[in-house]
Amino acid sequence: MSTSAASHLPPAYPERAAWGTANKLRAWQAAALERYLAERPRDFLAVATPGAGKTTFALRVATELLDRGEISRVTVVAPTEHLKVQWAEAAAKVGIRIDPRFANAQGRHGADYDGVAVTYAGVASKPLLHRSRTEAARTLVILDEVHHGGDALSWGEAIREAFEPATRRLALTGTPFRSDTAAIPFVRYEMDHGGELRSSADYTYGYADALRDGVVRPVLFLAYGGTMRWRTRVGDELEARLGEPMTKDVSKQAWRTALDPAGDWVPSVLAAADKRLSEVRRHVEDAGGLVIATDQSSARAYARQLHELTGERPTVVLSDDSGASGRIEEFAEGASRWMVAVRMVSEGVDVPRLCVGVYATSTSTPLFFAQAVGRFVRARRRGETASIFLPSVPLILQHAGSMELERDHVLNRRSTGEDEEVWAPEDQLVAQANAAEGASDELEGSFEALHSAAEFDHVLFDAEQFGLGGLPGSDDEEEYLGLPGLLEPDQVAHVLRERQKKQVTRGGGQERARAVSAHRALAEQRKELNKLVSAYAQKSGRPHAVVHAELRRTCGGPELATASSEQVSSRIETIRRWFVGRR
Repeated sequence: MSTSAASHLPPAYPERAAWGTANKLRAWQAAALERYLAERPRDFLAVATPGAGKTTFALRVATELLDRGEISRVTVVAPTEHLKVQWAEAAAKVGIRIDPRFANAQGRHGADYDGVAVTYAGVASKPLLHRSRTEAARTLVILDEVHHGGDALSWGEAIREAFEPATRRLALTGTPFRSDTAAIPFVRYEMDHGGELRSSADYTYGYADALRDGVVRPVLFLAYGGTMRWRTRVGDELEARLGEPMTKDVSKQAWRTALDPAGDWVPSVLAAADKRLSEVRRHVEDAGGLVIATDQSSARAYARQLHELTGERPTVVLSDDSGASGRIEEFAEGASRWMVAVRMVSEGVDVPRLCVGVYATSTSTPLFFAQAVGRFVRARRRGETASIFLPSVPLILQHAGSMELERDHVLNRRSTGEDEEVWAPEDQLVAQANAAEGASDELEGSFEALHSAAEFDHVLFDAEQFGLGGLPGSDDEEEYLGLPGLLEPDQVAHVLRERQKKQVTRGGGQERARAVSAHRALAEQRKELNKLVSAYAQKSGRPHAVVHAELRRTCGGPELATASSEQVSSRIETIRRWFVGRR
């Protein structure tokens, strides 16, 4: 192997580099490598947004250490079987021979290999075996998507037991936060000003940085609401409009009703997404789409609907079985339109031609959402955009609107549930309100979905909403489905504003425009606050999330995504006082 070979690996293996970055390390990769080689740490955590090129960076580190004789063996720990193969193929391109089929029963890898690729689950099943292997040679352990080391208490303990003797440990993640307080092995935690223990990365390259550099695609989120009706287990019929204010329980039931394959919501959204994919493929010929489903039965039903809609059978990936990797690879290398999956492609799996997504799952954690969106953001050439269709569920829209916020993993805060933004301090009033609503007898347990209808609500881009709604197939919807497939981020915003003006003029929608004008103003306030927080974070040397959290403690109110105009204004005034030393 050689560092020369590693330096010529595409910056975002397995696909070619983003525009203007081929045949060299990206700036962030070079800077992270320089820091690593200067400090020569035993443990190093690199946090980089999905699609930024973590694999290339890690393999460059490995070749440097191997060439210098500081290590003689490499062990890669990945979340899935498919990723083991992907790592082995990438390593082979730089001359590092990794065995992705190593099994615990073997005990040792073949003499033809420089190391192995294993899963977190495999290590957890026999940690002492892997400890013995680690002790037998100077080993670099690459922990891919290291947050999985905290998936279970036993997993974390096993990873720590197995790799404590390692000469070097390089941890990688695109989502350094969890929805619980399980400690991630070999990650450094530091006390912030609020007395909370937060994960501390040695190098961070966020989505906003990558978008600015043209490394990732800008993302358009197309939100769809509509009327839902279902019957509770006691026989009562309930009806609600998806996206309108309602209790948490009712919102979840409405969401589940929307995702029911027997209703009209899913077919309408799939049809809209396929229209969007057709438009994108006019400019990006091999563009593909992905539907992320909640369970296997829903995935099969969605696949049947797509087959009827397009006349082409989609690729269906239901589980991490022996044939799943092959199906994903075949889809990645081909030019077919759609793939449907449950969780198999929610993290780490690279299919760079994915440009259109449908978030048809009831999974609501910020971790899963970030991983899912990460499948669509890898840029291959300048101007590519990603389009993701979402249900108009406030929690999901909050996740979509806060993509550029940095998050850290917090160990010692109290959790209010899986839906909470993980870096935000506990909001006791909201928690009490949700507890008071409770899970009523009528909503607990089984229910029967009766009817669902989809309506286009709006497009969310750069934390701003565009569009005044529309029925499926209407001119109002078509205006946004027909956006060009190749646009620069500033062009996206310009075109969206023009489409909205046209919609207002055509529909005489002055009242609707006034109805959303307050949101426009609030969005601008949030952007202003984020800029001030960024500047203050740079000045004080503290993470953005810590500054946001302190503002929230000082001024009160919910997290930024749901704060009112008055609450955001208060925070803006407060942080301006901080700049001049007034607390």
